Amino acid sequence: MACPGTFSDEPLSPAGRLFLQRKTDVVIHCIARTKNPIDVDGAKATIMSSPMGQHPRFCSLLVRDENGFEHWRKTRLDVDRHVIVVKNRVNEDEEDDEVAVNRYVADLSVSSPLSTDKPLWEVHLLTAHKHVVFRIHHSLGDGISLMSMLMASCRKVSDPDALPMMVPEKTTEKRRDSPWLLGSMWGFLKMAWLTLVFVLEFLLRSLFVSDRKTAVSGGDGVELWPRKLATAKFLLDDMKEVKKAIPDTTINDVLFGIVSCGLSRYLDHRTPNALHEGLRMTGVAMVNLRAKPGLQEISKLMKDNSETRWGNRFGYASLINYKLLCNTTFTISNLIGPLEDITLSGNPISSIKVSTSSLPQALTMHMVSYAGKAEMQILVAKDIIPDPEFLAKCFEDALLEMKVAAKEADKA
Repeated sequence: MACPGTFSDEPLSPAGRLFLQRKTDVVIHCIARTKNPIDVDGAKATIMSSPMGQHPRFCSLLVRDENGFEHWRKTRLDVDRHVIVVKNRVNEDEEDDEVAVNRYVADLSVSSPLSTDKPLWEVHLLTAHKHVVFRIHHSLGDGISLMSMLMASCRKVSDPDALPMMVPEKTTEKRRDSPWLLGSMWGFLKMAWLTLVFVLEFLLRSLFVSDRKTAVSGGDGVELWPRKLATAKFLLDDMKEVKKAIPDTTINDVLFGIVSCGLSRYLDHRTPNALHEGLRMTGVAMVNLRAKPGLQEISKLMKDNSETRWGNRFGYASLINYKLLCNTTFTISNLIGPLEDITLSGNPISSIKVSTSSLPQALTMHMVSYAGKAEMQILVAKDIIPDPEFLAKCFEDALLEMKVAAKEADKA
């Protein structure tokens, strides 16, 4: 099937080229668990009629010109080359479907690049496990773009003709009034000072300063080491209860609190009495630069003049990317998913999880919320962090402890 529209070769964006570099060749893995058996033919038909089968990026080959610069070139899409059907269990020794699929994806995360003789995406149908694994190269778009496109292919369980609700309704919070001029001046000075501090710290961290080595540190070449994948599970209501107890706090703030507390628990378990005051571990967090936060309507993403347009739109420096990853301890991201239960090709989805291929760091974490739950995929270099399941429990216990503290503070 040919892709709609006509266009000449289109050059890649700087961020797109970043994700094609040898040491930072990043593939996004999205795991969807279905409640019913997978209809292979129905899945293929859905893909071809969905935005994924129609989008120019997903119908284009990666080509390089005589000067070595990368471009997108339209091609004819053969869905049978992109849909990989795995009929047997991926691990006969593992009865738990989630654990077996996590092992499968962990193996894909290292030294399993997407073939450049076809558009840079695949869909693996693990029929014995009732799981779908989307493998999409990061050069095709960022998490917001790709999740928005996936949601445009889904429908509500409660209304099979309606698209999923993707952006929560905003609640108005009371804020203390302050003189307009004084507040504006203070806000500007604070912004300028913090910007200067963060820029200097970012340059130092990228070029000269690295985190102190701990039991979870990675480094140059670790992206080639074997991986393990585990899942930490949270309730959004628990995270919201913690958020409510602390003024001017976001869910992202709660997530970083969970990670900080959980890592402290884990390091104290791995290296008792080794934690000391002032130990600092730095994480890399991608920041969405679109004017509108959260998932987007696919039609708006496709408009060239849209403030929410398609692509990789996040704050990050590409020239010093690999050095920065080597000098820091972990990468983390958080993505708002569907607010209610959805179906894909008419099949109800019970879980959505996201991870990426390996990086120089020994620890990467990606959280996605779905219908009142949040699941964080924890990808680790298994020779450095051999027990990611225990690390996941450390994060889960950290949230529960924070929830108890929030309730006690509310009573006080």
